[in-house]
Amino acid sequence: MTDQQPPLVQRLRDKLSRSRDFSISLVIHCIIIVLLGGVIITRVVPEPDEITGTIGPVSEAVSPPPTDKPPLKQEIPLNKLINPGPSRDMPAIIISDQKNPQVPLFIKNIDVPQPNAGQMPAAISKMESATPSSVNEITPEIRTQLAATQRIWTGVPGKGKHAEYEFTAFIGQYSGGNWNSTVRVTNGKIDAGSLPNLLYLMSAWTKDRVRTNYTNVRAIRLDSDELLTVRPPFIFLTGTRDFQLTEKEVENLRAYLRVGGCIWGDSSVPGQRSRFDLAFKREMRRVVADVDKNFEPLPADHPLYSQAYFKDVKQIPAGLNNYRLPIYAMKMYGEVAILYTANDYGDMWQVGLDHDGKIDLGRNDAGQYVATNPAIYNQRDVYIRNIDRDSLEASYRFGANVVMHLLTRWQSKVGEAASSAL
Repeated sequence: MTDQQPPLVQRLRDKLSRSRDFSISLVIHCIIIVLLGGVIITRVVPEPDEITGTIGPVSEAVSPPPTDKPPLKQEIPLNKLINPGPSRDMPAIIISDQKNPQVPLFIKNIDVPQPNAGQMPAAISKMESATPSSVNEITPEIRTQLAATQRIWTGVPGKGKHAEYEFTAFIGQYSGGNWNSTVRVTNGKIDAGSLPNLLYLMSAWTKDRVRTNYTNVRAIRLDSDELLTVRPPFIFLTGTRDFQLTEKEVENLRAYLRVGGCIWGDSSVPGQRSRFDLAFKREMRRVVADVDKNFEPLPADHPLYSQAYFKDVKQIPAGLNNYRLPIYAMKMYGEVAILYTANDYGDMWQVGLDHDGKIDLGRNDAGQYVATNPAIYNQRDVYIRNIDRDSLEASYRFGANVVMHLLTRWQSKVGEAASSAL
C-alpha cells in the first residue's frame, strides 16, 4: 500500500526544495559576479605611469607647481627614452669614470621641445620689457674699481694685432638645481663640456692671443668669499631645473656685479618657460632689485654685434632644436650686468670641434670621448636637432663674440680701449 502524504505536506516539501535550489544558485551567481567584478576592476585601474604621466616608476612623478605660479611644462628626461628607471634625483644621463664609477662625467637632463618647422618662437614674451634700462652714473670711485677689475681679468693688453687677453672662466655653483648640466666632471675637476670646448676653439682661432686657460675651467660657489676676491670676468650659470638662491648668494652676486662682474645665463632647455628659464629670471630680479627689474632684448646695433670679435657673425645663430630667441640683458652703469641666452648653446657646445673644424670624436686612453658627449651626439636627428658641423661652428663663433664682449665691455668707460686682437 502506497504511503500517501497529505497535500499540504507535499506542497511544503516541494517549496523547500525549490528554495534550496534557488539559494544554491544565488550563492553561485554571487561568487561569479564577485570574481568577474574583481577582474574588471583590476583591468580598469590605470598603471602608475598612466596616473603620473611619466615614463618609469611612480617615484618619477614631477610634483605639481604651487597654485600661485604659472603652470610649467613637464620635462621628460632624455634618459627615460633610452633607459627608464633611475630615481628622480639622479642625473638624467651619466657616463662614469671607468677608474672611479662613482664619479659622474657627463651629466645631462634634457627637455627639448620641438618648434614647428620653419617657425621660431615669439621673440619677446610678456615677461620681458623692451624699455631700455636706465644708465647709472659712474662716479670716479666706481671708475677706479672697474679699472682695477679690468686689469685682474685681462692683464694689460697690447695694441693692434698684438693685443692679448688672458682669463680663467668660472661656472657658478648655486644651491639646488643642476649647475653642472653641460660639463663633464672627473674627480671634482671640470675637464670637458660646454665652456672647455668653447674656450679651446677661442685659443685655437686666435693662435693663443686670447689665452683662455680652457683646461682650467673652474666651478665657484656663489656663497663663497672667493667670488669677490677672484672677481671672475663673468660667471656662467646653466641648468634644467628650478632653483632658489640663498640670501648669501644673492648678496655676493649683487656685490660682484657692482664691481663690474657679469652673469651669463644659458638655459639648458631651449625656449622660454622651462623650469630654469623661470627660475633664472626670477632670481636675477632678486639680485638687481635695487637697479633694474626688467630683462630687455639687446638691439641689433649693440656693441656685441656692431663691434663683434668675429665680424662675420651678424645675427644670433640657431641654438638647440633651432630656437633663435634674442639675447636678453639687465644693465648696470649702462653696460650689460646680466646676459641671458635661452637657446641652449651650452648643450650644442657639448659636441666639440677640433682644430680643423670637424666634429671631435677622439677618445682618451681610458676610452672616454675627449670633447663630445655621446648621449647628445647619438641622439641628433632623433630627439635633438641642429647638431651638425656648420651649426656648431656658428654657435661657437657667436659664443666667442659673447666672451670677448664680456671681457672688454668696460674698456671705453675706464680708459683707452685696446684694439682688436685679430
